[in-house]
Amino acid sequence: MHAVVAPPPVPVGKIKSFGPFGPKYEVGTALRQLDDGDWLVQVTLVESGELAEYRLTRLEDDPEAC
Repeated sequence: MHAVVAPPPVPVGKIKSFGPFGPKYEVGTALRQLDDGDWLVQVTLVESGELAEYRLTRLEDDPEAC
């Protein structure tokens, strides 16, 4: 039987960028936990509206966009 794990706090609605010079994205909700304990978070690319999945640990290292 699988244990139910509560999703971690995610800065939903924040606008961040992939690294200091990458495209901007809006942070969505946590989707699922990965086998290594990290989480996948849904993000929306600001320019195209495209939805993507992004690791929470990487998201936490990305800067807030200006």
